[in-house]
Amino acid sequence: MVASNDPGLGHVPSVAAVCGLFCSACTFYIGTREDPARLDRMAATLRVSKEVLHCDGCRSDRRIFYCENCVMSGCARDKGYDFCGECPECPCSELEQFVAERPHRADILRDLGRIRDVGAAAWIGEARQRHSCPECGTLNSAYDLLCRSCGRDPSSPYVEEHRDAVIARLRQDAARRE
Repeated sequence: MVASNDPGLGHVPSVAAVCGLFCSACTFYIGTREDPARLDRMAATLRVSKEVLHCDGCRSDRRIFYCENCVMSGCARDKGYDFCGECPECPCSELEQFVAERPHRADILRDLGRIRDVGAAAWIGEARQRHSCPECGTLNSAYDLLCRSCGRDPSSPYVEEHRDAVIARLRQDAARRE
């Protein structure tokens, strides 16, 4: 697996996760790249240092602790695949469980199919559009109900489609912290 930050190089972009997640729409990636205050808030919420939250994408050397020891990444690497969707066993039970755990993973199986059909670079363009505000173009995470730049509700087509699941997860997370 060769990662690149330039989708035009023909390599697998660092923001195209092995499992089919679009790293650029991750709250930690956004915080690392352009919103340090977001990382401060997340560090306080998770009671960890801000430094452990820095992430440059699935295929980078600097990944958030959630992704450092990703079972799917290791499995794909061991089998010689760039994406889980290339494996004849996909979706495996590990991937199915991963998808079911959080709403930002809801489209992973569909996205793996799109990556297979159109390639990672074209899929990144589609994913960017699905996670961007239709009004101002700002890229938002699945948990940004309102656009983080212009305040549009919903922040993106992704949030519009998965709003109920996102809200339920945010409430569940808040209740655990209380």
